[in-house]
Amino acid sequence: MRALLWLFDTVISLYTWLVIGQIVISWLIQFGIVNARQPFVMQISEFLFRVTEPVLGPIRRRLPDLGGIDISPVILLIGLYFIRILVHDMASSLMRAI
Repeated sequence: MRALLWLFDTVISLYTWLVIGQIVISWLIQFGIVNARQPFVMQISEFLFRVTEPVLGPIRRRLPDLGGIDISPVILLIGLYFIRILVHDMASSLMRAI
């Protein structure tokens, strides 16, 4: 059971870092710090977009228009932490029952 919890935590942590990476790269491109046409930046940006957009897209569609502010990554990160805590609580109560 602990191995499954470790695997679940690792997957959630990796996805959290990918979302944070998407946020950072989008800021760097928007503020002109990195050139989006540079091949390496384009590859990283495209990879992060393809990995995070399937989850962020539906969240964005449900949120009201806030102008230029995109809070969907924040909502996703809060959701990931909520799921992580929920699974840990369920696992600990299951282990106590055994």
